[in-house]
This record gives sequence, structure tokens and C-alpha cells, in this order.
Amino acid sequence: MMLLYRIILKFRSLYEDMIKNVVIKVAINKGLKVGDNLYVQGIPNFGSEPFLIEMGDNVTIAEGVSFINHGGDGRVTKRIEKYKDGRTFGRIKIGNNTFIGKGAVLLPGVSIGSNCIVGSLSVVSSSVPDNSIYAGAPAKFICTIEQYGDKLLANNTVYPLELEANRPKLEEYLIKNLPHTYKPVRK
Repeated sequence: MMLLYRIILKFRSLYEDMIKNVVIKVAINKGLKVGDNLYVQGIPNFGSEPFLIEMGDNVTIAEGVSFINHGGDGRVTKRIEKYKDGRTFGRIKIGNNTFIGKGAVLLPGVSIGSNCIVGSLSVVSSSVPDNSIYAGAPAKFICTIEQYGDKLLANNTVYPLELEANRPKLEEYLIKNLPHTYKPVRK
């Protein structure tokens, strides 16, 4: 059963990679600017104006991230005489060594600095400074990258690094050795 599961995942992954690569190439042809070592999980949504998006080096975009370069509000306001000429467009810029979490939404006109993490399902409606962690809807400051790194090291999951080259052995190790401890309930 596990073998069948792995085969299905592999085919799904190959299909998604094929679609993802086409989406990225089309966006680059339309003007998307990307640095070295861009890593994209799943199929990104660069919207209809990828030429307004710029990403630095070593950027990771998780599955389901949406880049919103313009507002759909014009579909309403253009029918009101006083506001018929109102439009919203904005560039989106991501610095170096930055991670954008699964399902995050980046709104027009935001800049996300270098060495940043944007949490999953966050809605980024204002710019994020270098070396910071933001999360939530709307995204808010959580901590600095240094504070996050210290917490990460304090709660580090230790395993032999050579297992990273062999995913089945890493999974087996984690199942056997990862303790059954959970975060406390917030009050």
C-alpha cells in the first residue's frame, strides 16, 4: 500500500512540475524578474501582470501563493461616475533569501525584504522589512529572523544529516524517534 501511495505521489509531482515549469516560463516571457535559485513548490499564481513582480536570489515560494498586482475594485467603481477613472496597480518585490508560505496572498505595492519569512495563509497588505517574520491576515510582525533562529535552535529536531539524502530512511527515523510532544494550549 505504501508503494502505491509513493507511486501516485510521484506521478502527481511530475505532472505538477510540468505545469509549474510552463507557468514560470510564460511569466518570465511576460516580464517576471527572478534571481538565482528560485524554488517554487506547486503551481504559482503570478496574476495577469507578472511584469510587475521582481524576486531576488534564493527565494522560495510555497504552494498556492498568489501575487495580486491589481485590484478588482475597478469592476465596481468604474460604474460610479465619480470613481470611473480609479484603478489600482502595484509592483511586488521580494528580496534575497526569503520564504513565502503556503497560500499567502501578496497585494499590490508591497515589498518584502531580504531574510524574511511570510507565514502560510498570510495576507501581505503592507511592506515587510529585512530580517523579519510576518504572519496573519493581515500580516503582522511576529519577530526578527534572529529571534526566530534562536527559537528554532532551542527546539531543534536533531537527526543524522546523511538521512536527508534518503527520504524513506529519514521518514523511518522520524516515525521511530520523534517524541510525542505537542505545543501547549494558549489561554
